[in-house]
Amino acid sequence: MRRFAAYLLCFTLVMLPLHAADAPTLRGYSAESSRVQRQWEEKFRAIPEPGNLRDYMRRLSARPHHVGSPYDKDNAEWIAAKAREWGLDATIESFDVLFPTPKERLLEMTEPTRYHAKIEEPAVAGDPTSGQKSEQLPVYNAYSIDGDVTGPLVYVNYGVPADYEQLDRLGISVKGAIVIARYGGSWRGIKPKVAAEHGAIGCLIYSDPRDDGYQQGDIFPAGPMRPPDGAQRGSVMDMPVYPGDPLTPGIGATRNAKRLALKDVTTLTKIPVMPISYGDAQPLLQALKGPLAPAAWRGALPITYHVGPGATRVHLKLAFNWDIKPLYDVIVRIPGSTYPDEWIIRGNHHDAWVNGAEDPISGMAPEMEEMRALGALLKQGWKPKRTIIYCAWDGEEPGLLGSTEWAEAHAAELKQKAAVYINSDGNGRGVLEAEGSHTLELFINTVAREIQDPEANVPVWTRLRDARLTNPETTNRGELRSRADLRIGALGSGSDYTAFLDHLGIASLNLGFGGEDRGGIYHSIYDDFYWYTHFSDTKFVYGRALAQLAGTAVIRLAGADLLPFDFDGFTDTVRRYIDEVEALARDRRQQTIERNRMIDDGVYAAADDPRHPLAPPPREAVPPVLNFAPLENGYAALERTAQAYSKALAQAAENGGSELARVSLRDVNARLIAVERALTLSDGLPQRPWFENQIYAPGFYTGYGVKTLPAVRESIEQKQWKLADEEIVRVGKVLENAGEAIDGATAALTRPAR
Repeated sequence: MRRFAAYLLCFTLVMLPLHAADAPTLRGYSAESSRVQRQWEEKFRAIPEPGNLRDYMRRLSARPHHVGSPYDKDNAEWIAAKAREWGLDATIESFDVLFPTPKERLLEMTEPTRYHAKIEEPAVAGDPTSGQKSEQLPVYNAYSIDGDVTGPLVYVNYGVPADYEQLDRLGISVKGAIVIARYGGSWRGIKPKVAAEHGAIGCLIYSDPRDDGYQQGDIFPAGPMRPPDGAQRGSVMDMPVYPGDPLTPGIGATRNAKRLALKDVTTLTKIPVMPISYGDAQPLLQALKGPLAPAAWRGALPITYHVGPGATRVHLKLAFNWDIKPLYDVIVRIPGSTYPDEWIIRGNHHDAWVNGAEDPISGMAPEMEEMRALGALLKQGWKPKRTIIYCAWDGEEPGLLGSTEWAEAHAAELKQKAAVYINSDGNGRGVLEAEGSHTLELFINTVAREIQDPEANVPVWTRLRDARLTNPETTNRGELRSRADLRIGALGSGSDYTAFLDHLGIASLNLGFGGEDRGGIYHSIYDDFYWYTHFSDTKFVYGRALAQLAGTAVIRLAGADLLPFDFDGFTDTVRRYIDEVEALARDRRQQTIERNRMIDDGVYAAADDPRHPLAPPPREAVPPVLNFAPLENGYAALERTAQAYSKALAQAAENGGSELARVSLRDVNARLIAVERALTLSDGLPQRPWFENQIYAPGFYTGYGVKTLPAVRESIEQKQWKLADEEIVRVGKVLENAGEAIDGATAALTRPAR
């Protein structure tokens, strides 16, 4: 057996270079440069070690490290020191931002009985860091305004616009009331935003056990789910308007930056808002009377869910320290040998609400292991053609502060040089999660086929495809079996890619693993090393897979002769988005006609509870027929130029890519980078100019969730028909602009270098 093992080892060592030589030529490489690149990639993927990931997590999550805390700065300095230890150039860039922390929190039910909410998470025996009370941020929502309000309580389900339409038909008003909404259904900051629009004076957000508590599994510490007193901290900044420091929109929050007065900030909530546990929520909800909550609104608490209002009144009092706190962004640079002014940027944040083992250290640790591996390759003689920048962001949790301020401070340079941004955040056990710019869809599919799933022993691409095929909610199984590449989802917001993609028009990816370790400790004191090593990626093998995946993507982009953007897949997906908004407009028109008919005939459907029938909605004006010709014309130009580029690229790749040596690659790459910029408009989206990308944006009423072709889609959803007509023209022109940029790249690719 020893002799057989020795033979097997020798065979494996011999086959490694053969594998690199025999593999298909990488897109954007010549045959020879592809062979060399694959050899370096194989060396890179052999370096990351699960044990190192465990050690990084233990150290980084040992103490609470929120913005402004001593351990937050200490972690940043430690990450930078480790990068220097690995032979890399690391610096720390600091910004000064508004970061409120609570000085007074009070929630009490005053009628029909008295109840004083605890608003506190207890330490758990056996979990050593859950008891670090003096260093923990208390349970609160950052960027809620101060307030002292008392009023009747109304339950509003998830607190999204559709829920208020249901309340209206039940005859329930929240004007002058304090609303209680459950987490889920949208980003948390949407809940107080919509509540204030409907006249509420305060907002409570609780975690229902149906969503992340005992209905989903055993509660912590016996299992991974949220215990009764666990609560979710989080920002409620109105980030769909603009993320980052509220006082310095559009500019970096440097020490001498011009800042808004607090009274002029538009991204604070309009009403006070606070999160609570389901232990604190149960007495409040149990005291409610009024109509029974619709069936879909009922959670898993052992009570009868009512909507209210009634005799139940609550008192909410909040006051905050509105302090300026420092951020510490760690920036690590590996200079490019051939194209130093083309940048591949990789980022993950290091700050947390408390100890943050899962969010964000499970993603930060793989990024550190990528840096260690690149340091090792440099010592072996590897040199990237493009500059690689690794970033450990601060202040992501309160509002994407560190990444946004850095991107705004360096905006002019980034617009000139940044080719791709690759992000991660938390990471867990399970299937690949990949979203991003559709110009990178083909690229990340190719990389995913080369990374092994550590438990399934198949490529992570194969496991993802199989997971989609077996998902009962999947409707496109035929396409999954026949299409060469898996579609990746579009990005909205919610992590540090936002400033790069949505504001600056930089092609971006967001990568991670998950789906098999769902937990209920998100943004609580229980998100720590103990929880992660008991209930998530306990062997850190998916952390290694993330390092292998993201690191391979980074060095492949950095080493390509020609940036591997693909416009055919992008065009195919844009076609789907156009079809969706056209169908949305037709459906809204037809639905309005049908609803008006039902109202006139007196046959409008009742509520699901016959004891509380819904009132019919008011009649509405029938929407006009929108003219989508400008959008279709823009798409036709985009499709034509994408096809022409693909043809030119195929010709350049013939004969081992020898034609690539005859063109000005610097010129072609600059024009390829410009394509993503062409998807932006400097005046941005209607009523939110910071968001310049016209293809992807977070929804105004979804927060994190993406809206594609956002200006057109949201104007239709919000019944702003004149605006919809105007935005169809603008977005059609954007597609034409992108086509012209692709045309420029095609011309450069077919023109011999001088």
